Amino acid sequence: PQPGVPPEEAGAAVAAESSTGTWTTVWTDGLTSLDRYKGRCYDIEPVAGEENQYIAYVAYPSDLFEEGSVTNLFTSIVGNVFGFKALRALRLEDLRIPPSYTKTFQGPPHGIQVERDKLNKYGRPLLGCTIKPKLGLSAKNYGRAVYECLRGGLDFTKDDENVNSQPFMRWRDRFLFVAEAIYKSQAETGEIKGHYLNATAGTCEEMMKRAAFARELGAPIIMHDYLTGGFTANTTLAH
Repeated sequence: PQPGVPPEEAGAAVAAESSTGTWTTVWTDGLTSLDRYKGRCYDIEPVAGEENQYIAYVAYPSDLFEEGSVTNLFTSIVGNVFGFKALRALRLEDLRIPPSYTKTFQGPPHGIQVERDKLNKYGRPLLGCTIKPKLGLSAKNYGRAVYECLRGGLDFTKDDENVNSQPFMRWRDRFLFVAEAIYKSQAETGEIKGHYLNATAGTCEEMMKRAAFARELGAPIIMHDYLTGGFTANTTLAH
């Protein structure tokens, strides 16, 4: 909190600003049940060894968040409250989401166990790498590098996030040569292989086009850079 602002007041202000509160009383407050929808700061702990720093625990009613929307969730929790005047600094330390809300998200429930099942590999670490140099290779040479890595014993390889569809290597050519490398290495090793094909693009429409083409090729894995592509695009791709 800012100097002179009690921690309890700062915690309550964070809960209010990120839910139903505003800087003054408005007549429309009487048109709804603020007690039902407001966030609550239910505990505050001082940070050990730090002066005027606290951990505030804030809870929100799940009705405040649109179902299946990471975008809305983060807009509410890490939005303009970070510029709140009562605070000198604010950091999101942890976030716990109830199962009732996580179940509203669609998409493949993939995790490490599902990945092991798809690769049929258990009892050891999965080995992979990112193809280097990440920029500058032609699609044919890129596919050759993927093949050599998979044929040499790696379980999967990966596009770098920078690899999209540059003049030296267009995405469609890369997808074709990588798919060929996967199938060839699988035939020679008798193992299931994979490659993280980067479907990230400048528009959601182009991203979906690339993902659909990867599926047509039988590619087992695609990837999306959600930090730059956005949560909405990532959720669309998952669906």
